[in-house]
Amino acid sequence: MIRQQNKIFTFFLYICDSVATLLAFFCAYWIRGILPQVSYAKLFPFSGYLNLLFAIFPTWFIIFYIIGLYRFWRGQRFWKEIWDVFKAVFIASLILGFTVFVLKYQFVSRLLILLFSFIDFFFIIVGRIVIRKIFLFFSKKTERFRKILIIGLKKRVIALAEKIEKNKDMGLQILGFLSTHDDGVSRHWKGYPILGRAENLPKLLDKEVVDEVIFAISQEELQDMGDLFLLCEERGITARLAINFFPHLIAKTHLEELDGIPLLTFAATPKNELLLLLRRVFDLLGSFILILILSPVLLLIILLIRLDSHGPAIYRQIRCGLNGRKFIFYKFRSMIQGAEAKRGKLAAFNVMNGPVFKMKNDPRVTRIGRLLRRTSFDELPQLFNILRGDMSFVGARPPLPEEVEQYQGWQRRRLSMKPGLTGLWQVSGRNQIDFDQWMKLDLEYIDNWSLWLDFKILLKTIPAIIFGRGAM
Repeated sequence: MIRQQNKIFTFFLYICDSVATLLAFFCAYWIRGILPQVSYAKLFPFSGYLNLLFAIFPTWFIIFYIIGLYRFWRGQRFWKEIWDVFKAVFIASLILGFTVFVLKYQFVSRLLILLFSFIDFFFIIVGRIVIRKIFLFFSKKTERFRKILIIGLKKRVIALAEKIEKNKDMGLQILGFLSTHDDGVSRHWKGYPILGRAENLPKLLDKEVVDEVIFAISQEELQDMGDLFLLCEERGITARLAINFFPHLIAKTHLEELDGIPLLTFAATPKNELLLLLRRVFDLLGSFILILILSPVLLLIILLIRLDSHGPAIYRQIRCGLNGRKFIFYKFRSMIQGAEAKRGKLAAFNVMNGPVFKMKNDPRVTRIGRLLRRTSFDELPQLFNILRGDMSFVGARPPLPEEVEQYQGWQRRRLSMKPGLTGLWQVSGRNQIDFDQWMKLDLEYIDNWSLWLDFKILLKTIPAIIFGRGAM
């Protein structure tokens, strides 16, 4: 009911944002053109700037989508939307400026880009205000009498009724309730009329205008409602089932279909395939470009490690990735060869609780290894893990199989997303926080994942590396 209206609303948002962005570009060029030529360089003809539009539109829409400006908008404060638009335009403008720099478009005025960004932000906000007002006006006019009947009187139905009331301006109105059993209820419940029992539905449909029927019933009651579902189908009335009687605390619920078979899905991890694909594309391109740029540094570090101590420069280890998949994990070797065999003697110096071993001033660390750990350069070979798809730039750190064997049940959920080169743990104190806090931070990341969150963590990682926060 709401999803279809949201699709229409989102379509008009796309159109509105496109028109606003195009007008902003024209206005920015016009304003830049009327500025005195004495103070600013001569502006090139407009035709020379048209190629920029081919970069602007896809960049703007991808960033807007990532920020969440085309998600369901109801119940969201408009100030939050203004802040999100500001973030999206700011990030997209930075990407545009970087693109101009890389392509060496020296004729493109930096003042033009700055003007375009400010004007575009203003036009988009105004356009979204207009779209909201128009949409709410027409939805009230065309859907004012869309009436909903709810079957069930459980306490959890209160939340459902409140949600429907919240969407009154979209034409949703509760007609009343039907009880599923004789429980001595009055003719009203929580301010809504009780129109009888569930078996009275056929007579009620004959007398009243009912657009939708929502079954907010228990699993046991569901078995006795088959005839009522068929009745709604026969009458052409939309029937919906509130499924919040299934036991889950974290998982998000959605309906999928496999070759005609409906599957009710409970997922405790992000399942937006488009956003996950964009994340993988970023991982692939980012790791490839960084490997090319840093290849001289990688070769220099390999040489220094070999000169400093005996053994291979690259340390390989089996780690656990997505849902426990094992893969070969790469690091620059920062310890003497055979360091693992000496770990047992140092167990008393472990500063971490839980199955993880961390030690201050570890005697097994080499001279070059201390420098590599302090700068986090020992992690650079994991760019190859990211390129291969074993890891991502952001995520929980990949654990050892023997560590996973000691996890409590709730801790294993941190394996439900790809491990990362950096994450909330690294930017929140790293080795300065205990094991349980570490696990909770990883789960917090999974529960709140978005591409914007990845971007923020990557930005916070830079000062964490520079100042060596929590490094050992």
